[in-house]
Amino acid sequence: MEVASRPPDGYVHRSRAPARRPAARPIPPGAPMPRDIPVGNGDLLLTFDHLYRARDLYYPRVGRHNHTAGHVQRFGVWADGKFAWIEDAGWTRDLKYERDTLVTHVVLRHEGLGVELTCQDAVDFAEPVYFRRTRVRDLMGKARDVRLFFHVDLSIGGQPVGDTANYDPSTFGVVFYKDDYYFIVNACDRHKCGVDHWAIGAKRMGGHEGTWRDAEDGQLGRNAISQGSVDATVGFNLQVPASGETHVTSWLACGRSYNEVKRLNKSVWELGPDRMLGRTAAYWRLWANKESIDLSPLDALPESARELFQRSALVVRTQIDNGGAILAANDSDIQHFAGDHYSYCWPRDGALVAEALVRLGQSELSRSFFRFCARTIEPDGYFLHKYTPEGHLASSWHPWTMDGERTLPVQQDETALVLWALRRHFETFRDVEFVKAVYEPLIAKASDWMLDYRDHHGLPLPSWDLWEERRGIHAFTVGATIGALRAAAKFAEEFGEKDRAAACLEGAERMKGAARRHMHDPEAGRFARMATPKPDGGYELDMTPDSANYGLFAFGAFDPRDELIEREMHELKRLLWVKTPIGGAARYANDYYHQIEHNDVANVPGNPWVICTLWHALWKIERAQTLDELAEAKSEIEWAASRALPSGVLAEQFNPHTGDPVSVSPLTWSHATYCSVVCAYLAKARALGHNA
Repeated sequence: MEVASRPPDGYVHRSRAPARRPAARPIPPGAPMPRDIPVGNGDLLLTFDHLYRARDLYYPRVGRHNHTAGHVQRFGVWADGKFAWIEDAGWTRDLKYERDTLVTHVVLRHEGLGVELTCQDAVDFAEPVYFRRTRVRDLMGKARDVRLFFHVDLSIGGQPVGDTANYDPSTFGVVFYKDDYYFIVNACDRHKCGVDHWAIGAKRMGGHEGTWRDAEDGQLGRNAISQGSVDATVGFNLQVPASGETHVTSWLACGRSYNEVKRLNKSVWELGPDRMLGRTAAYWRLWANKESIDLSPLDALPESARELFQRSALVVRTQIDNGGAILAANDSDIQHFAGDHYSYCWPRDGALVAEALVRLGQSELSRSFFRFCARTIEPDGYFLHKYTPEGHLASSWHPWTMDGERTLPVQQDETALVLWALRRHFETFRDVEFVKAVYEPLIAKASDWMLDYRDHHGLPLPSWDLWEERRGIHAFTVGATIGALRAAAKFAEEFGEKDRAAACLEGAERMKGAARRHMHDPEAGRFARMATPKPDGGYELDMTPDSANYGLFAFGAFDPRDELIEREMHELKRLLWVKTPIGGAARYANDYYHQIEHNDVANVPGNPWVICTLWHALWKIERAQTLDELAEAKSEIEWAASRALPSGVLAEQFNPHTGDPVSVSPLTWSHATYCSVVCAYLAKARALGHNA
């Protein structure tokens, strides 16, 4: 029986030339924008730049609000009359994490000042409190008078209007507040608790640079309060023995009332900040090692490639809100170029990250994401473009009308992939009671919508592609939808809905056949990345090589050893591999987004992306029938590991000539794909009898 092929009532597709997302303003080659060493707990997230300056602070939702608005939070050192900010020349910096945990290990050395600082940063695993333990060591062989200065430049709620900062004598700390957001900054050393001196005042108004300037003589003015566009700098005095060391642990606690941050401050005093830092390190080691994963099949790879597996899982966790939203990235620098940011939940990104979480055994996080999706999906069974961490519809450039006709502003693969990932979750954890609660919105309604949203050949009606640049019928969307319909059929069969199961299976097979007939060009030997309907009922094919065509096998639509897929992946590697010493795979030919190379696009079709490169590894893994074939995937895995910062953080893409990070960092999708591909490699190695 053939299912009706029609769009929802009131929506009409009209054939038109492919639409294109307006390009962001050009970025100068090599422009540094990487965030590094994020620390968080799902309620509070902090990110740093490559100079070890805190730049983004999100609370009480990961991705919203950014209470720094991206402004620099300075860190300075005064030693025996000499002063330097951490961004000044003269410092060597080594930004890393402690192994298998979300506690940083940062070493800062300044020969001119004669000091070495070792810093540990973490957000408490249970409370919205950020800690920094700073150990100061003398390099001159004499007793030292050292003062550490922390500059706090908040724009509470994202705007520096109506903020207040005041010194609180009951806590010996500085409190910032506006509306129902409150923050307290404080510290303890080995002998006492409380800040030793402080400055509070205006910033970036009326000629005022900010209180940070007051620190450069080693003394702060102790103004007690200021309101409006304000900042504060706090100082801690340390006596460092000759060739010895001492330390101070500072913290920033967040709450929704004055009393709440005072309570948190008291808890830190009572428990001890170093003890809280230690328990947080232990918690994340437990989290990272909750599943026993044998990495021995990767022994031939560098140690960095194996370490990146655990690090990627931990970095992914920092980008997930405790309410279930999986954020694409949290790097405010991007808004200076594009007028927006990545601190949203795209259902597609979230679904692919959730699939990686399933492979990692992190069922609570994947379950939380699917609950978030069940709350946000539209009543008719589809997802719109993207969502805020609270689940509200986020900013979009997809129009609701085109050529005078109403259109549905969706990326259909987003709906499909949530259903596909949900099936992966269920087949791993078999949590029937959980699936019962999300069956209607995420399975029944979503599959009904996908069956309805098809054309006369059984292909999906036009929607936007995963790169969000063009509207049509996309190979990636076709692959994702086939995988989703097959997943829905299995769910429906298990829930006793045999008619729905049969309809979903028939829809999947018809769609696969239509893709073979209408989206494959025998002369080119490749699939089109997009088909645009023509008035005569046929399609105009866009044959631009596009890495996203990996989706034809990745979700089970086509067998990875199908001769059409074999040819497709070989051609994509040939046409999209960056032919410089950096290497890696570009998104598609002549990719404009953050484009570095404009002239030699034959050899440099675009910037290399982590996800696109790892899709080649995934194909090699899925098609492998011997351990020797499987080993071929190691080259792309090793490439991804080689592109990570020393901390293990992966950006979205890289400069094809220098290898420097480009665009946002870390990209959740990059890290999740690394985890997923490594897990797939390990599973296939076991299946093929590794060490049997």
